[in-house]
Amino acid sequence: MNDPPHHCQAPRFDTGNPLAERNVRRAFWLTLITMIAEIAGGWWYASMAVLADGWHMSSHSVALGLSAFAYSYARRHARHRAYAFGTWKVEVLGGYTSAIILLAVAALMVYQSVDRLLAPQPIQYLQAIVIAAVGLAVNLVCAYWLRGTHSHEDTHDHSHGHSQGHDHPDMNARSAYVHVLTDAATSVLALMALFGGLVWGAAWLDPVMGLVGAVLVTVWAWGLLRDSGRILLDAEMDAPVVAEIREVIEQGKVPARITDLHVWRVGRAKYAVVVTVASPSGESGEYFRRALGVHEELAHVTVEVKHVPESSQPVAS
Repeated sequence: MNDPPHHCQAPRFDTGNPLAERNVRRAFWLTLITMIAEIAGGWWYASMAVLADGWHMSSHSVALGLSAFAYSYARRHARHRAYAFGTWKVEVLGGYTSAIILLAVAALMVYQSVDRLLAPQPIQYLQAIVIAAVGLAVNLVCAYWLRGTHSHEDTHDHSHGHSQGHDHPDMNARSAYVHVLTDAATSVLALMALFGGLVWGAAWLDPVMGLVGAVLVTVWAWGLLRDSGRILLDAEMDAPVVAEIREVIEQGKVPARITDLHVWRVGRAKYAVVVTVASPSGESGEYFRRALGVHEELAHVTVEVKHVPESSQPVAS
């Protein structure tokens, strides 16, 4: 009996983001503790304002917990043979899911704000101001922890005489950062509205600022949803690296034309490439693979060469 074929061990094209993982976990625990304290305090003291803010923070606790889980899962399964190109997209999926949660939060903010505009309720301004200030402080601490962990600049000098700088954000860390920023922004808007109501009696400012905050949350969530969705759908054919691949092959030392090209992201700053080259030179696929080696972001390159007569003019697809 023949032995079943062995699966190759899945490569790890992305080394993860240990700093972001650690700080997201810290932000999660701080937010969770604050949420539990507010829910317990609101129930004990029969304060709907404190209770409502505690449940509001629960959505951010879920999102931060999801980000922390995505990092942990991707790290623990990084070399599992089931994942042909590693587990980095688990982190991107975490960011995408967090963006959906943010949109749900924005929809809830709109509902509550419109309800308060149509049916105004008395506001305990001093108590609400304290709650908003505590929420702002928690989110500023979390934002401080997460600052800079969501961006990654890949700058390298290539041997063929030009340097490139490509920004490759960490979508999972970015989603966590956006969550704490949106919560901080809504806390600032709430404080402005509450002070306005306390000083001028403008109770309508509270729901209006809620609507403004919902718009802000929606804009940030949509940007995160769009960018993470593009990665999950492998919509990378307009990335700068695609033009660089064409430049290396079609403007190299030997005549060649790309007839088929597929590029997709397998890490924050790493790409996989499958390319078919038509050339009369007689060079092998290894020749073109070495030529593409000047671009360090190309982590997995497969080249097929079709040898064509000197006079033929292949058409790129």
